[in-house]
Amino acid sequence: MASAVHEVSPEEASSHPEPEAVVVRFAGDSGDGMQLTGGQFTLSTALAGNDLATFPDFPAEIRAPQGTTFGVSAFQINFGSTAIETAGDAPDVLIAMNPAALKMSVGVLKPGGLIIADEGEFSSRNLAKAGYDANPLEDGSLAKWQLVHFNISQLTLDAVKPFGLGNKEALRCKNMWTLGLALWMFDRERKPIVDWLHAKFAKAPELAEANIAALNAGHAYGETAEIGGPMKQHHIAAAPAEPGLYRTVTGAESISLGLVAGAQLANLPMFFGGYPITPASAILHHLSRLKEYGVTTFQAEDEIAAIASAIGASYAGSLGVTSSSGPGIALKTEAIGLAIMTELPLVIVNSQRGGPSTGLPTKTEQSDLYQAVYGRNGDAPMPVIAARSPADAFDCAIEAVRIAVQFMTPVMLLTDGYIANAAEPWRVPDMGGYAPFAVDFMTEAPADGFKPYARDDKLKRPWVKPGTPELMHRIGGIEKAVDTGHIDYAPANHQAMTEIRRDKVLGIANHVPEQEVTLGEAGSELVIVGWGSTFGPIHQAVRRQRAKGRDVSHVHVRHIWPLPRNLGELLKGYGKIIVPEMNTGQLKTVLRDQYLVDAQPLNKISGQPFRIAEIEAAIEEALA
Repeated sequence: MASAVHEVSPEEASSHPEPEAVVVRFAGDSGDGMQLTGGQFTLSTALAGNDLATFPDFPAEIRAPQGTTFGVSAFQINFGSTAIETAGDAPDVLIAMNPAALKMSVGVLKPGGLIIADEGEFSSRNLAKAGYDANPLEDGSLAKWQLVHFNISQLTLDAVKPFGLGNKEALRCKNMWTLGLALWMFDRERKPIVDWLHAKFAKAPELAEANIAALNAGHAYGETAEIGGPMKQHHIAAAPAEPGLYRTVTGAESISLGLVAGAQLANLPMFFGGYPITPASAILHHLSRLKEYGVTTFQAEDEIAAIASAIGASYAGSLGVTSSSGPGIALKTEAIGLAIMTELPLVIVNSQRGGPSTGLPTKTEQSDLYQAVYGRNGDAPMPVIAARSPADAFDCAIEAVRIAVQFMTPVMLLTDGYIANAAEPWRVPDMGGYAPFAVDFMTEAPADGFKPYARDDKLKRPWVKPGTPELMHRIGGIEKAVDTGHIDYAPANHQAMTEIRRDKVLGIANHVPEQEVTLGEAGSELVIVGWGSTFGPIHQAVRRQRAKGRDVSHVHVRHIWPLPRNLGELLKGYGKIIVPEMNTGQLKTVLRDQYLVDAQPLNKISGQPFRIAEIEAAIEEALA
């Protein structure tokens, strides 16, 4: 079994067994319902009180040929009785619904791990589609793992036979049979899943009953088959947790709730203009269900229209929000420059994915940091914030809104495909603990006359709703005169306005927290500096290495631009700096540029998250 780790001394680590944790991976054809199976297993795991982290791994094709490796969809969950921060390096259990799923996932399975395979799908045709010359269930090639295989397809057909479904429709219940077996293996309640099936198929009760029958059949199979060996029941104790109301949340859900909370704290209605793109589309879907909180959602005809509508909403006095991933952000770039020039608040969510161009649409990457910090024509500075996990995205969204309205600037909030789709438990916060930052619109002209580009102590210009008496003003993409906002091409004026916009954004560093050491202390021999979704594997790797007595610390950066005001001094106190990133070294370059430190890259550009072991190996090599 895998083990989650907490920071202890080497002596304590050797004398106390680590709390138990298990990594399970469901894999099958994209039509086999693996994401739904994983989602419902996640629900049952959360209700059992375990801490958890998930990793949905989607195929890139909309619908690849059935049974091919291109069409494999997988869902991995790491759950246990202590703090869980990653979806796990190597699964303990792989449930493979066909040969292609086995081929794509068995390589990451832990040696000695358990394979549960649906032998009913291992036909010569499916084996050939997956590139097998012989049946791996029979040729001994899986000898280093524990192997259990039975005909899940036929067992499902037998279970749902009384409901008169056609063969194709009956086999769609196969994922529920598999879920039932998994629920038995890990001592999970079936009732929440039964209730969910009744709700999902309320208009087709026969489908609900068929799926429930399959669920119960899979559970009963585990109870009665007496396979022995690896197929035994495991009970994972609940993880300790602070008292409170908890729910599982994906990054897309968390961002959506955080944006709404931010708008409420600013006392503003919210307008979301979006265009569907993987993996950002889920934010539009979630926000469309929150109309009662003053949210208007608009699905535009293209990316440019989406951001232009959001800018227009901000001009009119709402909080404008838009979202996309890298290719869509590229299309929005000119309009982002317009928001910078007009100095209007705007939140831009970038759910990063593999690139360039269309790249890897459903795979995760962190390769848009240059785009976020530098990727516009002209000197166009913009604050950038990065969420580290699904739950953290809630507070990051509020912070993005706060900075946008308090400094009259667009803000980019970076997540990625892993954060957007992954789920973890989230303690629902008491919003009474959040300080409001209500917006004050200018409603009357000052005694010395109205100046649309006059500045306060934060270098913020006033926000005026169009139509306010005596406060008519001009904004747009052409350079404006200092104070008056009249069109002004004068060289000295352009230099002055460019420097003001730069200084306004750099000054935000004085209004955000100083950088803290996430784990460890200042001045260690080695520091691992991360940002975004690398948090989990970095944190676990540093914990494990510190438990072995190594002098290593973890610093995780939320405010990417401007960087925290004390970060340079902090980093210069460490002996060595390693920056793990799912790109070719973008934050590493920024840190070298800003602080002249010898930051070394640790890069992974495979579309998959870092494994803890990869970062541990880099730590051991650096401290050898």
